[in-house]
Amino acid sequence: MIFRQLFDKNSSTYTYLIASKKGREALIIDPVLENIDIYIKALNELNLKLVKVIDTHIHADHITGASQLNEKTNCSTIMGAHSPSDAVEIKVKEDEIIKIDELKIKAIYTPGHTSDSYSFLMNNFLFSGDTLLINGTGRTDFQNGNAKDAYDSIFNKLLKLPEETILYPAHDYNGKKMSTIGNEKKFNPRLQVNNKNEYVEIMNNLNLPKPKSMDTNVARNIKLGAI
Repeated sequence: MIFRQLFDKNSSTYTYLIASKKGREALIIDPVLENIDIYIKALNELNLKLVKVIDTHIHADHITGASQLNEKTNCSTIMGAHSPSDAVEIKVKEDEIIKIDELKIKAIYTPGHTSDSYSFLMNNFLFSGDTLLINGTGRTDFQNGNAKDAYDSIFNKLLKLPEETILYPAHDYNGKKMSTIGNEKKFNPRLQVNNKNEYVEIMNNLNLPKPKSMDTNVARNIKLGAI
C-alpha cells in the first residue's frame, strides 16, 4: 500500500494520500487548496490516478482543495451524509464502505466538533478529522458543534476501536504525526474524565479565539473550495 502524510504549515493540517499500489487508483483525505500542485506532483511521480477525495467535515481554518482536484483529475468528491454542501458528489452514510481497488474505507459519523463531522476507518488506520486529535479533541463552539455529541462520538465510537488502531488526525499543532487509540485513552488530557458532564465542562470553558478567516473559509468550503 502507498501512504503519504502531507502537512500544511499555515493551518497545521494533515492531508493523506492513499493507494493500493503504484500505478493504481488513489484517494486523498482533507486536501488544502494551496497544496494542489504538491498533490498532483506526488500523483504523477507514483503514476497514480486520483479517483476520490474526501473532506472529513466543513473546515473553518483553511480552504479545501476538493473542487480544484475535481477539475484537474475528474475525481469524485465525498463527504458524510450530514454535510451542508450541495456541491459534493457523493454523501456517505454511517458504516458505508468506500472502495479504492482492494482498499476499503468505512465511514463513521462522529459529530461534535461540527454537526457534519465524519471519521474514516481503513483496516487499523483511523482518519479522525478534528473529532479526536493527538493529546486533544476538536473544539465544539461553532458550526453546530456540541460537546455532548463529541463525547458520544469519542467515547462510544472511536475509543471502542481496538487499542492498536493508529490515529491519523486532520490537524496537529505540536509536530506529532500519529498516535494510537490506546495511547489516547491513557494520556490524552481531555479524555481523563469520569462522565459526559465533566467533558462538557472542559469543552465549554476552553475560550479559544475564532479561527482567522473562518467565515470566508466556511463559505468557500460549502462549495468545496470553489469561488
